[in-house]
Amino acid sequence: MIRKPLLTPYPSLPLSGERDGVRGNQGGFTQYWYVCISLIIFCFFLSGCPKKVVKIPSIEAPPVKDPMAKLLEAFSSVDSVQAKASIRLDTVRKGEELKFLLNGIVLYEKPDKLRILGYHPFGMGVFDALYRGGEFFLFSPLQNRAYTGEISEFGDLIAKANIRISMEKPEGSQVPDRIRIEMPEKETRLDVKLKEISVNQSLPKDTFQWVAPEGVEIKPLTQFLRGKKLE
Repeated sequence: MIRKPLLTPYPSLPLSGERDGVRGNQGGFTQYWYVCISLIIFCFFLSGCPKKVVKIPSIEAPPVKDPMAKLLEAFSSVDSVQAKASIRLDTVRKGEELKFLLNGIVLYEKPDKLRILGYHPFGMGVFDALYRGGEFFLFSPLQNRAYTGEISEFGDLIAKANIRISMEKPEGSQVPDRIRIEMPEKETRLDVKLKEISVNQSLPKDTFQWVAPEGVEIKPLTQFLRGKKLE
């Protein structure tokens, strides 16, 4: 039985400033799904032309057994975080290197609420991923689908993903301004750079709430992940 999500897609937060955009065209969707971490389990519903990309050095750190706990701990010195973000995804699909750039918003509320929204140029939503007290919700406007599940239901997939995480925190800063997530075996790296960081400010009441939009198909996250063939 699928519980009805309690999120509000795209909460009432400002989205302004420069747009990094997406490298590639939108002729179709990249059918590449995997657990990038319980923070961001989102589909790479992006298509692009093969490109030569700048190699990012591998993360020199051991695999993380509980990535969600590590991420929450990084923000635990403050009560809340609201920041804009530049999101870079480097991956390999069928032997071809692909690079995607998105704008985003990162939201955190102590002790265990974390939300990341990714946008195409001109503000079109690409993904909305939220973690709240052990539950994970994912909304893909491009597919008009939502996926829900408990983190505990796919802990084995996280363990097999060999996830590595590194963070950079400027001197005197309370929270990191850069988070890198890597899955070496899947040749996938996610680089999130935070900017215009605001801490300990009141967030809108709907920041971590959601009622699925009319007509959105809701599916269990584990059913999708376990049934998806990974390249």
